[in-house]
Amino acid sequence: MPPTPRSVIPNERRRLFLRYTLASVAAIAVAGAVGAELVYHDVLPGKGALDAIDGAGSVPAPDLTPYAPPGPELSGTFYSAARRHPVGYTIAYPPGHRPGDWLPLVIMLHGYGFNHANAVRGMSPAHALALRVGGAPLPPMAMVIADGGPGFWHPHPGDNPQAMLTDELIPFCRRRGLGRPPHRMGVMGISMGGYGALLLAEKHPGLVAAVAAISPAIWTSYPQARAANASAYASAADFAANDAVTHAAALAEVPVRAAIGYADPFYPGVLALARVLPKDAVVDFAGGRHDNSFFTAQEPPSLAFLARHLAAG
Repeated sequence: MPPTPRSVIPNERRRLFLRYTLASVAAIAVAGAVGAELVYHDVLPGKGALDAIDGAGSVPAPDLTPYAPPGPELSGTFYSAARRHPVGYTIAYPPGHRPGDWLPLVIMLHGYGFNHANAVRGMSPAHALALRVGGAPLPPMAMVIADGGPGFWHPHPGDNPQAMLTDELIPFCRRRGLGRPPHRMGVMGISMGGYGALLLAEKHPGLVAAVAAISPAIWTSYPQARAANASAYASAADFAANDAVTHAAALAEVPVRAAIGYADPFYPGVLALARVLPKDAVVDFAGGRHDNSFFTAQEPPSLAFLARHLAAG
């Protein structure tokens, strides 16, 4: 039986639900070897095996009814010196707001194979900001998404998507009144973007008021990462420098929410992360796998978590 997490605190600040069964462990062993990021994009074999897990994908559909007409969305491009080419972006506003309004900001990081146009699953970014979660509308906040490429949101030779975020996208948004003090910024992501959100908060904790990671793509070793996606890290040293588990202590002052499905190939990595996160982190292990149904179901509670902390400052 796998070891239990470092601590289990059954309250709403840390919901850590662990269920070890032979079926889920077997699913992890099979799926982890191939890497879900590539499996679900049909780059490597294995998607059929994941789809065959009995009941693994039974995730109830969330209520995505907006409480008010969604706000506007603006899309465009800017030249990124950090990425050395133009990148696309989308800025979404909450109901009743428009460009020029000063608002807290959520930076949304897309997954592998996705971009600013389809980073949010199951709805548009503006629709997501118009949701009612737990019976209450989300507090007003804006969302920005920019193209980070396939490089797992950390520096690669000739391409630095993390610097694009910190040195270009955040100033770009602040010039528009978004995430500009006294308003705050949160970061959120799915899969590769979930890993990138944690990494951004670890590397720049002073910039990030809270982080929400949905199914973060966390490998437990460099050989495992290289076997699944040889381009994710340039070397073992690169993996060590950007391992979200190793550097989790940097999140001591940053509220964290992470969610993962039992049948997700990244479950072992998130379990390792849970053991070293600050004691008040929220880690939600639930039924589901690495797919859109799980991602979409986790978006509303993740946004509510960020909104609560953005409004608190």
